Amino acid sequence: MLLTAPEARSRPAAPLRAGLLCLALAAVLLALVVAGWSPLTSLDRAVAQGLHRRAVADPGLTHAQRILSDWVWDPWAMRALLAVVAAVLLRRGERLLALWVAATSALGTAVQQGMKAAVGRDRPRWPDPVDSAGFAAFPSGHALTATVAFGLIVWLLSLHGAGRAVRGTVLAVGVVSALGVGFTRLFLGVHWFSDVLGGWLLGVAIVTLSAAAHRRWLLNRAP
Repeated sequence: MLLTAPEARSRPAAPLRAGLLCLALAAVLLALVVAGWSPLTSLDRAVAQGLHRRAVADPGLTHAQRILSDWVWDPWAMRALLAVVAAVLLRRGERLLALWVAATSALGTAVQQGMKAAVGRDRPRWPDPVDSAGFAAFPSGHALTATVAFGLIVWLLSLHGAGRAVRGTVLAVGVVSALGVGFTRLFLGVHWFSDVLGGWLLGVAIVTLSAAAHRRWLLNRAP
């Protein structure tokens, strides 16, 4: 059952605090990326070079990573998942909540595309690449989209009073998916570690701030 305004009022503002914290961390990370902070640049290169050597040496594992990255956890697959969720909400008569999910998903896409264009960071370049990707590097769209998709689903389950076991299972799948797709992008040599970290932070910020805004909306419409 969907939470009522009194129930929403009784819950702490943890989503807002978490969202603001992740947003602040993402802003700091962005500043370090733009400034070319040497320790971060060195970390990015060390991670990229180590994983690229493994990718070149193990074509079978590399192919598996491409399947996970391009099909299982592809951003369009994540958006399609949210489209199904929104359709279910519409069938249940929860039109505003379906619109909220769609708007949050669209916001995630707009944020990552806008930041890529604004930052214009080059992707790793290799003499022997195992994969390729277009547009700029920061932040990772795969990491951000997977985080937003599963974050929204966990939030919806909580909002509808789903059991702890169900929420825990979906949360575990979401964490594995977000971490997994981040690893695939690094392994395939198309992102720096800080790109993926930025995607995770922004994804969590978008979901938690959206959840906090929905909670505020519930409170404002209460008698």
